[in-house]
Amino acid sequence: MERIDWEHFERVDLRIGTVVKAEPFPEALRPAIKMTIDFGPLGLKKTSAQITDFYTPESLLGRQVVAVVNFPPKQIGPILSEILVLGGLTSDGVVLLNSDKQIPNGTQIA
Repeated sequence: MERIDWEHFERVDLRIGTVVKAEPFPEALRPAIKMTIDFGPLGLKKTSAQITDFYTPESLLGRQVVAVVNFPPKQIGPILSEILVLGGLTSDGVVLLNSDKQIPNGTQIA
């Protein structure tokens, strides 16, 4: 495990957002879902995620997720991904991180 200093961690902008649109992403090399996520004052952000082991597009609607919102955009096939949704990597697939209580979209994770 590589260690980073506190200043590097503070530069990562982690926020809560709510999935407002989710659909299959058949153009992806590995099974994935396209999502639009509402980050409140930061607006709507688009991304895709390889989370089909545990989630369907329908099961994501209205779900709050945690994402890094200050990475540079990355082209993933026909999608320009604006954020990175976070999840735990298990042997069975990715489990999304979220809050145990509903909180306002755009809330910063500290």
